[in-house]
Amino acid sequence: MPIKASELILNPDGRIYHLNLRPENIGHTIIFVGDQDRVEKVTKHFDVIDFETQKREFKTQTGTYKGKRISVISTGIGPDNIDIVLNELDALVNIDFTTRKVKNTITSLNIIRIGTSGSLQKDIPVDSMLMSTHALDINGLLHSYKIDAITNPDIEDAFIKHTNWNENKAKPIVVKGSDFLVKKFDGYSIYKGLTATAGGFYGPQGRILRLEIQDLELNNKMDSFNYNGIRITNLEMETSAIYGLSKLLGHEAISLNAIIANRPHGTFSEDPYKIIDDLIVYALERI
Repeated sequence: MPIKASELILNPDGRIYHLNLRPENIGHTIIFVGDQDRVEKVTKHFDVIDFETQKREFKTQTGTYKGKRISVISTGIGPDNIDIVLNELDALVNIDFTTRKVKNTITSLNIIRIGTSGSLQKDIPVDSMLMSTHALDINGLLHSYKIDAITNPDIEDAFIKHTNWNENKAKPIVVKGSDFLVKKFDGYSIYKGLTATAGGFYGPQGRILRLEIQDLELNNKMDSFNYNGIRITNLEMETSAIYGLSKLLGHEAISLNAIIANRPHGTFSEDPYKIIDDLIVYALERI
């Protein structure tokens, strides 16, 4: 049965609504960056750029790097934006826009997030690189979907007990990253761990300016959480949505983080642009 126009929204020229893309505009390897200005920091390494567009915060450039076709897309900030980007990318490769029907053969994308993050562990310093082997959803977005097949109840229950999680908040969800991409992007110079994904930058990440927060000790509780060697290494705003939606849709995804802040030490990188550039080169060399 065709998907209704109100559900699969296309622009008058046939491009997908928010991303402003046609299926032929993207490669099957896609790099996510948060900041639209960071797109060129990646594509400046390309041999050629053959397509670019921008609508709102969603900027896309597609080109070739060492013979491989790659797209770089700015997602903006937060899990809600990831919900838009991943669903629309999946539609581009897995829904026929003419018939509005799901294709018989499903295409799997390789999605690599290159983002910034703050470390929750004293031993993971500013200006280091970190790969998320797992993601912890503490923002609730994934509860909108049927997720039983991708959750990890043992880790989730241990986290709920350890933090005395408030029952008025969305139940935490743990999703594993792509085993294939974890192996591909592993290296001696990169830390690994569970990345917590919050739904905001201030209160949801334990920052206090003028508003009181529900749990003053949540970050400390996350610091000390350890489940059979799996510990929460960092806190940001996209990874769990990327991992959860990718698994549900059949895509491979990995999140690579430039650590620009250390929350236990209260420090921030003196030159965050350098570690971001280093991480971009690290990722491209492994693609």
